[in-house]
Amino acid sequence: MNATEFNFLASLPSIAPEVGLTIMAMVVLFLDLYLPESQRRNIAYVAGAGLALLAITPLIPGWAPPADGNLLFWGGMVRHDVLSQIFKVMILLAGAITCFMSIDVKDIGRKGEFYLIIIISTLGACLLSAASDLIMVFLALETMTIPLYILATFKRDDSKSAESGMKYFLFGSFASAIMLFGLSLLYGFTGQTNLYLIAEYITSSQFIPNAIPVLGAMVLIVVGFGFKISAAPFHFWTPDVYEGAPTPVTAFVSVASKAASFALLVRFFIAVFPSALVIGDQHLQDFWVQLMAVLAVVSMVVGNVVALSQRNIKRLLAYSSIAQAGYTLIGVAAIQAQTLEGQTQAVASVGFYMFMYTFTNLLAFAVIILFTEATGSETIKDLAGLNRRSPWLALMLTIALLSLAGIPPAAGFFGKFFLFNAAVQANLTWLAIVGVLNSIVALYYYLVVIKVMYVDRSPDEDKPIPMSISYVWVLGVTALVVIVLGTVGAQPIFDWAMRSAGSLFS
Repeated sequence: MNATEFNFLASLPSIAPEVGLTIMAMVVLFLDLYLPESQRRNIAYVAGAGLALLAITPLIPGWAPPADGNLLFWGGMVRHDVLSQIFKVMILLAGAITCFMSIDVKDIGRKGEFYLIIIISTLGACLLSAASDLIMVFLALETMTIPLYILATFKRDDSKSAESGMKYFLFGSFASAIMLFGLSLLYGFTGQTNLYLIAEYITSSQFIPNAIPVLGAMVLIVVGFGFKISAAPFHFWTPDVYEGAPTPVTAFVSVASKAASFALLVRFFIAVFPSALVIGDQHLQDFWVQLMAVLAVVSMVVGNVVALSQRNIKRLLAYSSIAQAGYTLIGVAAIQAQTLEGQTQAVASVGFYMFMYTFTNLLAFAVIILFTEATGSETIKDLAGLNRRSPWLALMLTIALLSLAGIPPAAGFFGKFFLFNAAVQANLTWLAIVGVLNSIVALYYYLVVIKVMYVDRSPDEDKPIPMSISYVWVLGVTALVVIVLGTVGAQPIFDWAMRSAGSLFS
């Protein structure tokens, strides 16, 4: 099927989760209007359960991507391949877990509009992970991001929340404008909006062989992506937004937005700027690798070094998130490897790392939500004695931190291994070494938090931290996934990611 053909039934599986999310949004809106105050807690269960069920739709056998290579649907706006499937699954699960985490949060748990906005942002993230046209790229990006600005300011009586939302909005608007300018330049050069037709035009005899304007457009687009994935030096919004936004919102922003943006980043540059693309005497592969490698190194160094001095646990995880974006960019740089196998492994490493990171970060923030709701504090030193107040919570946070540090048997070990191996396969051994050295630095501040929980004493050690049944399920499921991905589940998920990478190059 080419971009101009249309068959509704054949096209429906490509946007089945998005159709379900639209229906869910109307259901949640109806419940918010008509449920009495005493029953509004059920809205969270409906939203969370609905998102979790929709995460199954990309895996339905009859709705799998077609085997004949006809992957573009809805006028070429959406590409239905395995890569979009794996990212849609993690985004939908992230939205579901966020809903369950928000149930007992003060000023959020019983507000139906909160879950409605989560669903709309999830809808945009799902579309973003499958976008194959410049118009869809920008519409999906803004559909995902604008609700996040609202969510960041959701606690209207909290000055920090208002400040974080305003900073997020200003930085986000500026980055979106820069990215839109880059996208408009691509359209101006080629007269095409479809990602695959753009590359086809650039490599054709109709295009004047001048690499400078194309490289300029690439840089502008990278700036926009750099903001969305919180890569340095476009990270300035991240610490303030992570600290000021309601903690469930911080958790959602840290995983869903980042996963969708990396999905688009990989798809966009493989489609528009393939490794074999040469304009004039300029081989774009060299420029691409250098640009991604520099962003990776700067993000890892800035994130890990600044995290060493943090005293607020949410700000520490913010700088950790910047460093994690740097690690993932190692895999993005390795995509321009010399062989198809090396490129496939690089894409698969990015997919696996994002899958692992989604559950790891949600596990960490679920513990932080319970702790802050019980104590009113986000300071690392106030975690002292957490092991004696709640051994279960201390264990869960320890698993999450060890996974972020890349320590087995948590999932982060294989996540980093696959990324560094992809870099070595792409002759970027030096970049893998920089990643290993930064992982050692990161291990220090993660271990400091663990030491505070298990060794330091607190006068409140005799005060237990209450936990509802919904949090028991959230913590249990996310921790189980992190452990399984770090042991027996690593290879099956990586194989799935390899299939997704293979579909990207077809």
